[in-house]
Amino acid sequence: MGLLKSVDKKPPIRLGGSGATQISSLRPQQVEKTAPCIGNCPSGNDIRGWLTTIALRDKLGYDLDEAMRRAWYIEVETNPFPAVMGRVCPHPCESHCNRKEKDGAVAINSVERSIGDWGIEKKLPLPTLDAGGPFGEKVAVIGAGPAGLSCAYQLARRGYKVTVFESLPHAGGMLRYGIPEYRLPRHVIDAEVAKIAELGVEIRCNTAVGKDITFEELRAQYQAVFVGIGAHQGKNLGVQGEEGPGVWTGTEFLNHVNAGRRVEIGGNVVVIGGGDTAIDAARVSKRVTMDSAAMSRRLGAEVTILYRRTRTEMPAIEREIEEALEEGVKIEYLAAPMEVLRGADGQVRAMVVQRMQLGEPDASGRRAPVPIEGDTYELPIETIIVAVSQEPDLARLGSAELGKRWLSSDDWGRTGVQGIWTGGDNIGLGLATISIGQGRKAAESIHAALRGEEPKAPPARPSVGPEKIKMDHYEAKARAVRAVRAPEERLAKPMEEIDYGISFEAMVDEATRCFSCGKCFACEKCWMYCQAGCFVKVPDPHLGHYYKVKLEVCDGCKKCAEECPCGFLDMV
Repeated sequence: MGLLKSVDKKPPIRLGGSGATQISSLRPQQVEKTAPCIGNCPSGNDIRGWLTTIALRDKLGYDLDEAMRRAWYIEVETNPFPAVMGRVCPHPCESHCNRKEKDGAVAINSVERSIGDWGIEKKLPLPTLDAGGPFGEKVAVIGAGPAGLSCAYQLARRGYKVTVFESLPHAGGMLRYGIPEYRLPRHVIDAEVAKIAELGVEIRCNTAVGKDITFEELRAQYQAVFVGIGAHQGKNLGVQGEEGPGVWTGTEFLNHVNAGRRVEIGGNVVVIGGGDTAIDAARVSKRVTMDSAAMSRRLGAEVTILYRRTRTEMPAIEREIEEALEEGVKIEYLAAPMEVLRGADGQVRAMVVQRMQLGEPDASGRRAPVPIEGDTYELPIETIIVAVSQEPDLARLGSAELGKRWLSSDDWGRTGVQGIWTGGDNIGLGLATISIGQGRKAAESIHAALRGEEPKAPPARPSVGPEKIKMDHYEAKARAVRAVRAPEERLAKPMEEIDYGISFEAMVDEATRCFSCGKCFACEKCWMYCQAGCFVKVPDPHLGHYYKVKLEVCDGCKKCAEECPCGFLDMV
């Protein structure tokens, strides 16, 4: 509901014992605000919407199945991968949840996973969108990662013919080839990719642009091109002795393992880096993969991670760090590679490690690591996995328009080159949720361009912080905790999913912990406290709309806004 304007601008008058007394010209206005979870979701998900659809189902007249169905459809408006992201997203939304000021943030990511799994189980189809289509224009998407598939989905649902060109054997990009199976089962990726294909998106795997089809051919055959090739090319260390056998980049190593190829790493492995790729590479080195003969084989190495800062600065997901330590991965902080030592046969035998200390903050805002002069040691190893950074390989596309390194774009994915859009890791390393949001916005921009229009951002709304929330109104309730396999069980069944999530019953209960920040949730306080009878229940309630306001009878007492627990009512 938008702003409700007063119909009577004159100040109300209340009769007192000694005559008329002016009270106030203020009137309540129902102002929907941006909840911090929504404002901090790179995918742009209406998190409050799907949480409250489940939590308020009785007030809305839904049974649980209908509430879950509606919640799933709210989620996939902006993210076609709820089951995937419910497993791998580091959920920045939770870090900003107002409920953390009371008894812990809502377990948004756990609820998202349950909604996604429910959608897969019920075989719900992705929704189309009436945008005036079907349209005759064709769009090419290069790369079947989260950015490319998100873009393809949003275009297909609007009525465009979309073809996705993927050089690898299967769709998913880094979701499949960068994230280990024990974190993200392949059947989950397959199920959600299949829903996109069912909309009519053609996904051509094993088709490399620049080799099997030229970029110029795409430009000639399609009216728009989206480039979402990611950043699969790992960077090297640049230290003496690095060139030669026994040294992998993190992306190369994970790609080989996740593709089921044979990997020889020996008994001692060092991983360089502190991000998610480093943690994944280290944990995979402790597990089982499948060789070309489909025989189980334990990697089972002793694994040490070298990180040049402290754990405080480590960018990897905290839970993943904890689980790696539980599984026997060692982490040496304030340590950096200095030189690779090789034997007479050319094989890696050790690494010279430089001890570090933290100096002043660098451009990233973190304290910069500084070598401690003369403080080095040798670490015996057989394999080195370098997970310090990665970059896109644009040169393989063979396009003079794109260049060879990073792409850049505006907020709508426009590259500045007519007919070419982009998004995802090839414009800057980030989270999968960022890539999904960028793919969606690029699709909206492509649609607008093909229709001769400008893309339109949703209307800006004020935000609502914890100072606007009446914490005491809400019952204290502990946050749901995900169940995880014990370390010994993880390594006994190394490629089975280790995170069980939360139960369906716990998910339903967790949704009720949402404050519904900035949007009416029918608590009835305004209706109960208003002595003038301004608030009237609507006969057909729907999400966020339960009362209408009769401003003509308001006496300006402000009690409704003072008692509104979620910050929805303002006095203006």
